[in-house]
Amino acid sequence: MPLTLEQLNAASPADALALLDGLYEHSPWIAEQALAQRPFRSLAHLKHALAHVVRTAELDAKLALIRAHPELAGKAMVAKSLTAESTNEQSKAGLTQCTPEEFDRIQQLNAAYNERFGFPFILAVRGPRGTGLSKREIIDTFARRLDNHPEFELAEALRNIHRIAEIRLADKFAAEPVLGNDVWDWHEKLAEHSDPGFAEKGQLTVTYLTDAHRACAQRISHWMRDCGFDSVEIDAVGNVVGRYHGAQPTAKTLLTGSHYDTVRNGGKYDGRLGIFVPMACVRKLHRAGRRLPFGIEVVAFAEEEGQRYKATFLGSGALIGHFNPAWLDQKDADGVTLRKAMQHAGLCIDDIAKLQRDPAQYLGFIEVHIEQGPVLNELDLPLGVVTSINGGVRFIAEMIGTASHAGTTPMDRRRDAAVAVAELALFIEQRAAKDGDSVGTIGLLNVPGGSINVVPGRCQFSLDLRAPTDAQRDALVRDVLDELARIAQRRGLRYTLEESMRAAAAPSAPALQHHWERAVDTLGVPVFRMPSGAGHDAMKLHEIMPQAMLFTRGQNSGISHNPLESTTNHDIQLTIEAFALVLEQLAEEQQP
Repeated sequence: MPLTLEQLNAASPADALALLDGLYEHSPWIAEQALAQRPFRSLAHLKHALAHVVRTAELDAKLALIRAHPELAGKAMVAKSLTAESTNEQSKAGLTQCTPEEFDRIQQLNAAYNERFGFPFILAVRGPRGTGLSKREIIDTFARRLDNHPEFELAEALRNIHRIAEIRLADKFAAEPVLGNDVWDWHEKLAEHSDPGFAEKGQLTVTYLTDAHRACAQRISHWMRDCGFDSVEIDAVGNVVGRYHGAQPTAKTLLTGSHYDTVRNGGKYDGRLGIFVPMACVRKLHRAGRRLPFGIEVVAFAEEEGQRYKATFLGSGALIGHFNPAWLDQKDADGVTLRKAMQHAGLCIDDIAKLQRDPAQYLGFIEVHIEQGPVLNELDLPLGVVTSINGGVRFIAEMIGTASHAGTTPMDRRRDAAVAVAELALFIEQRAAKDGDSVGTIGLLNVPGGSINVVPGRCQFSLDLRAPTDAQRDALVRDVLDELARIAQRRGLRYTLEESMRAAAAPSAPALQHHWERAVDTLGVPVFRMPSGAGHDAMKLHEIMPQAMLFTRGQNSGISHNPLESTTNHDIQLTIEAFALVLEQLAEEQQP
């Protein structure tokens, strides 16, 4: 019989420890300390308690935990001395059936890894879906992580240990994340569509109105119909819009969704998680034959990334009346205008103006998104409540000095443009850190016509400055531009500066943010509030209606805009449950 929380909470300390035996390899101290927090409100609560014990342990205890794990396809496997849990996991990943070549490669990697880090390589070989990674995926991950910094790799090993424990715990409790698995599978299937030039390399790229993009729209629309949406359409800019009616025809609507386009060679979850999570919730309502006191409108936004045309947030912008007709004359890298692309896709340009929503008809906008950063991972938290989407300002600039001979120009007589920009970069790093949540980046840095033996006379660079509030952002911008002027004057340089983008901060609506907080707390997860450093469709809808977001933890230290972007079936399941709880809270509010 599967274990239950009631059994665990009621058991004696010794019996409870026995019930959790095997979660962490040869390390019963973790469960022993976590059990002091009983009663557990949920499995998520128990998982966090276990992870918190490890997180607050001394370094020696963490290293001992890692070293308690066997090598992958190592001596313990050959000698058949693995624990039952490890035997099952390595067997599911096919490591017990390695070819001689695969076995030799893994042994080489084991030796190199141990020599570099001093502990065995740890990988949750059952993977983010729980069904097992392929041997190719395991070997590739092994080789990639050899290049990590030792401190980072220690943390990555512990994160994988927690994932192993999470899967083992789910097995003990027979807690299958059914909805999380479905949504995980939707991401995999949608990722089958990728633009030419990338698909052949196994890379995911879906840019606005390409064949792959249109195929994604069709697949999402079919899934929406299968989920039980009352109406599904592809609108005049390519958004996929699914509507699930409320109990009364006059009911207001909750708007939600995110984007399905990607950056080049990007990940499978950026944007798409925010489409599939509400779809899963609507499907659950439909299967139960249930209507809420409000309607649900899920929009898969066609364009957010600005990859093919310089029309970022085109999809969500159209819903607030922000479509610039001048965009239609923009050309992509192949010379195809946006107008031509839209006509080829069968979109009716004349209908774009009709897409604007009336905010009086809506309760607001909520969006789920993968975090795209390392914070939740480092805190061992599956969910984060967004307090604000950072406002930002971008500049394109050039520092201008004098190119001169690198060998004959004394150091105190140079007018080096590149060094001046480097000095500014260091100032930005220090200044942004003073605010906590402010960030500043020089992402483009170019010395045109540079030569190894010439002092740079010109340096082209970008500035990207962001903060959770407009006032904080503007203070950062002011300080950085003042320092830029001081550096140029002191070094005898001049510069050009052009503002290329300005976006206002989008603080979460307190009421909607509170709904997310209540949902997360109900799930037994600590409520962690955080700003969003990245822009999202929610910041566009913020201009006409209240909005609030929920972040889901990503794997691989939360990396995003990268093929390594990932999350787990269990974290997706929690996200779906949080979304469903918000629906219930809103339903209570809307009752007459």
